[in-house]
This record gives sequence, C-alpha cells and structure tokens, in this order.
Amino acid sequence: MINKAFLQYKTIKILAPATVANIVCGFDILGMAINKPADEMQITLTKNAGIVIKHIDEYNLPTKPEENVAGVALLAMLAECGEIDFGFEIIINKIIKPGSGLGSSAASSAGAVVGANYLLNNYFSKHDLVRFAMHGEKLATGVKHADNVTPCILGGITLIRSIQPLDIVEIPAPSMFVTVIHPQIEVKTADARQILRKEVSLKDAIKQWGNIAGLVAGFFKSDYDLISRSLEDVIVEPVRSILIPAFDLIKKKSIAAGALGGGISGSGPSIFMLSKDEVTAKNVEQEMKNIYDKIGVAYYTHVTTINNEGVKIEEV
Repeated sequence: MINKAFLQYKTIKILAPATVANIVCGFDILGMAINKPADEMQITLTKNAGIVIKHIDEYNLPTKPEENVAGVALLAMLAECGEIDFGFEIIINKIIKPGSGLGSSAASSAGAVVGANYLLNNYFSKHDLVRFAMHGEKLATGVKHADNVTPCILGGITLIRSIQPLDIVEIPAPSMFVTVIHPQIEVKTADARQILRKEVSLKDAIKQWGNIAGLVAGFFKSDYDLISRSLEDVIVEPVRSILIPAFDLIKKKSIAAGALGGGISGSGPSIFMLSKDEVTAKNVEQEMKNIYDKIGVAYYTHVTTINNEGVKIEEV
C-alpha cells in the first residue's frame, strides 16, 4: 500500500522527450529518446480524488481522462494504488506535434506517469510505468505497443523483447547525432498500420532479422560501419514511405552527405538520420531542407542527440 505520509502534495514540471520508434528495421521493438523536441507538463498531486487535465497548446486534444492518453495512463496507475483519496491535476503544453511520428502520445503518457510516480514517492518501478503508459498508446493507436514509451521513460535506446510478459533490454549506444525533418503533413499511426502487409516472405523475414541483430550488435560494439549496414528495412519502409513526400530522395541525399543511415521515425511523416558527428548531421539537415524547399513542402528540422535520461523532473 502507498504510505500516505510520504506523498508530495505539490507541483512539479516535466520535460518528456520525443522518441524515434522502430529505428528502421526494429518495427515495434526498438526505440530511442532524443533531446529535441520535448513536451512540457506540470503535474500537481491534490487531495481531491480524480484527474483534471488542461491543455495550453493549439491542438484541441480531449481533456476527459478516459479520452486523453495521459489520463488513461494515470487511470491505469491509480487502479493499482488501492484505496485512494488523492488525485492529479495536469497542464500539458504539447511541443511534439501529434501525428508527427516523434512519439507525441508517448510523451504525454510517459510524462504523466513518471511525474505522478515521483509525487507518490516513486512507489512504482520504471517497468510498471511502462505498463501504465502503454494504455495511452492503446488509446492513440489501437495497439498497446511500448517502443516509444519505454525509451521516453528510461532514456537511451531500448529493445522490447516481449510485451507479454514485458521484457525490456536497455542498449548502450555510441555517441551519435540525430537529424530529423518533419514535413507538415499528418500520418496517423492507426492509419499507417492499416496499410501494412499482414504476411511477409521468409526471405524478407530472414533479412530483417539479420538487420535487427546487426543493428543491436553495432550499438553494443560502437561499430558505426555495422550500424550503417544494418539500417535497412525490407518490410515496413517500402510500404509506408509512399506516404512521405520525396522520402527516397531524402534518404539517398542524406547518405551521400555522410549519414550512417536512417528512415521513417515511427509511422512518419518525420524522417530521421544518424550521423557520427555534428558537422555531418548539419550537412544532412541542409540536404533535407534543399529537397523540401525545392518541391514546396513546409517542414521543421532538428539536429539533436540521443537523450539518455528520459523524462526529466524539475521542482517548481
């Protein structure tokens, strides 16, 4: 049972980082947190039961707890708290645009449960928090996946070996820069899942397994060449890339500029590229900009690094 003597009835600030899911070949099992962009939240533990959610952004997202990803994640947490006489008030400023492919729903879900748990004197483990945050992903996408919420909570790069039971592997990675371009179109995760093939050939599966194993090994060994060779997706990317303007050209030009490789961030439309150094990452950014400027697609870009901390808590 929660020891009520240690509850912190106060307000804290939260920074919940964007995430890149799949990391090309690891569909639904690999993800990494990045330092920019990040959602901003304030969470207050109150002596009034229930959850109150306010948004101060432009996206007009639901505020009823059962219709909001942060709300359903917190409801899942409260369901395991036993008899309670407290609640939470949350103010969310979404910097990560919904439908960007950068883990917007995951940031809200993860940020909410990490912040709430802090106010509950860290009663739950981080693996518990992943379980709770997955309820938000289920609401957003129809599937209870963990490849965004896990790195958002734990930081760094993570592998979801299994959902049932939840089995998380934290993966060390060499220093790398991440270039992201976000074309200002929306690709809903649920829609992007609908177009995927339900069956794949054994030949493609074998190649994909080799790439996933190679990518994980490359991260562990800090082998940039192996990472580069393994950043290939023969199953999902060929289908989803048709939803993203000039995807193939951006990928080709980015690699020519020195990127190790990259692909679709989550379900898109954002595209990410990994580079060994900042100079290369910025050259890749310029190539991306040149392409979208030429074809007239509005966009945002970020040159950032891997976030090894996960959700950050600040005292008010």
